[in-house]
Amino acid sequence: MNKRTRFCIVLIVLAVCFWFLWPSISWYARTPKDQQSLALGSLEKIKDYTTEKAEGEVDEIIALAEKNPDATLDPSYDYLVKAAKKNYMKLAKAYKEAGQDFEIPSEMTVANVLRSFRSYSASGARSAVSSVIEGKYRDEILEAKSRYNNSVKLGLDLSGGMNIIVRADLDAALASQKAAAKEGDFIDEAQYRKDAMAQAIETLTGRIDKFGLTSPVIRQQGEDRIYIEIPGAADSESVNTIIMGKGILNFRLVDEDETNKFKSYYAVNRANTFTADGKLKDPSIISDDCEVFGLYRKGDYGLDERIDYLVVKKEIALDGKHVTKAIVTSDQTTNQPEVNFILDSEGADIFADFTSKNVNKRLAIVSDDKIKSAATIRQAITGGSVSLSGGFSVDEAQNIQKVLQTAWLEVPLEVESQQVVGASLGDEAIRQGMMALAVGLALVLGFMLVFYLGAGFNAVVAQILNMYITFAVLSAFNLTLTLSSIAGMILTVGMSVDANVIIFERIKEELRLGKSRAVALNMGFENAFWAIMDSNITTFIAAAFLSQLGTGSIQGFAVSLAIGVCSSVFTALFVSRLMFDFNTDVMRKKNISISWSIK
Repeated sequence: MNKRTRFCIVLIVLAVCFWFLWPSISWYARTPKDQQSLALGSLEKIKDYTTEKAEGEVDEIIALAEKNPDATLDPSYDYLVKAAKKNYMKLAKAYKEAGQDFEIPSEMTVANVLRSFRSYSASGARSAVSSVIEGKYRDEILEAKSRYNNSVKLGLDLSGGMNIIVRADLDAALASQKAAAKEGDFIDEAQYRKDAMAQAIETLTGRIDKFGLTSPVIRQQGEDRIYIEIPGAADSESVNTIIMGKGILNFRLVDEDETNKFKSYYAVNRANTFTADGKLKDPSIISDDCEVFGLYRKGDYGLDERIDYLVVKKEIALDGKHVTKAIVTSDQTTNQPEVNFILDSEGADIFADFTSKNVNKRLAIVSDDKIKSAATIRQAITGGSVSLSGGFSVDEAQNIQKVLQTAWLEVPLEVESQQVVGASLGDEAIRQGMMALAVGLALVLGFMLVFYLGAGFNAVVAQILNMYITFAVLSAFNLTLTLSSIAGMILTVGMSVDANVIIFERIKEELRLGKSRAVALNMGFENAFWAIMDSNITTFIAAAFLSQLGTGSIQGFAVSLAIGVCSSVFTALFVSRLMFDFNTDVMRKKNISISWSIK
């Protein structure tokens, strides 16, 4: 391979590594601490923050407009002025199409900005302005959250937090399903287990995020284990209570009279209707046999967002355990998405009787105290095959299908292990680990400079690039940096410099035989090649087996060691050789500064 090709390969590798590292650099070096704190919060917390922030700033803008309509907004609101200009452009275009003249204001005063949002009064523009401001903050925080998701993560031993492994009792859930099924019903056990695990993970994700816990990591581990990682401070008892809870899906009748009565009350008593935990402060505003739940849809944050309140009967019309299958189809007439689900024999009888008595009334699907859908009963539904329609979007239909198909599966969960690491301990671990890495690297590089002189500088550059590539790979695969990973890097520093030592000693042997610089370099690298490859391949094989067979800290150590071995071979054979060749061909050097005894 010629020098030009090797140089291009090195440049490409460095550029790709920088691209992989950029999210980590942006997160740790360019994202303000306060924004990091917000981005690490749950989506519920982000939504609450952006909503509150937008409402407060809208109040300030409206107050400024009422006090001084000709004032201009602070430069930090340039995005709002830009949105106002776009509104005026659209308005001018509409007037032109209607054959009328419209003059766009020459100066974007606060009053003109507010008027652009399809209103000529400050109060009328409130909702539209609030939406723009909230969108700006939301996009900034979610962008920061995306940077974090694509960056090198700090493990719990470095950042502090809680590590939990939960076992899902799939056998018990399957036995319960078989007991509820009628004779002759076929149950696909493999699919059932898959659906049950998906439901358990979905339920835990929703509950943990709902309680405002910091950006949890929840993933399946093996066939029936769920791994949960919650960075930051979290109360173990509260988390266990959340985990051990069970999802509930049922069907209830909407009481329209009580709903209208509640909405009238809520319209004038918004601030004093509910307690902090969502209960009615005055239960007497609705009948004793009713409950108030929110009607939810998936919003911009990927969360269930409340769009309305409905009052439903406490009496459960049909329990979700009777649902055996749910699919999304299209109406043959309107081509609109609809959700079809199948009931078991017992559920079919219950539902037929219920729907025949409540034609033209709304039926709510309630899951975890949230109303996911409220469709009108058009006719008595017999036979156990039910179709839900009502102008759903594809996403809404799929969400309802998922609720129906998985939320009723009650999978017993058991906490198998739990580990809590304090944040202060994590900070100390980071300091000690990075200090060990820095001191180890400095001592090794110092020795190379002293013992191998100018050639040692090549080894220094190779080692720095080795660390650079290692962190880039960690970032590329969203791997987690732990104390054991740092230990693997420290070991890699010692092992990778060994490749340079082998090369340098081979070069020194050739120089002692009286060979020229170019010949000594060629022979030195050729003679050292297989010795380096043999030692590093065996180390990589050992690391690969450790990463597959080991768990926890052993796996983290093995992964960082394997990455370091690969990058050290590249830097020793490619980068170091390229630097020697540059001095030979470009700088026209005849001698090699590689030893005190060789001139």
